[in-house]
Amino acid sequence: MALEKKFIRDGKNRLLGSVTSGYSDTTEVVRDAKGKLLGKTNHRMATTRDAHSRLVSRNTADAGLVLGRDGDDD
Repeated sequence: MALEKKFIRDGKNRLLGSVTSGYSDTTEVVRDAKGKLLGKTNHRMATTRDAHSRLVSRNTADAGLVLGRDGDDD
């Protein structure tokens, strides 16, 4: 299966980030507009982790990876 990249844009069509899927381990990789790794969602494990492998959420993809969170030190 080939990799598929989807782009995330705001209401003014500005690029916010991207999600790449199609990896054999069911992982989706989330990057910001500049290509910096923000995190990964693993559908098999039902987890979302940030760029430092910290657990962000379970059983759901988390938009906070792209939109940012209060208290992030990055």
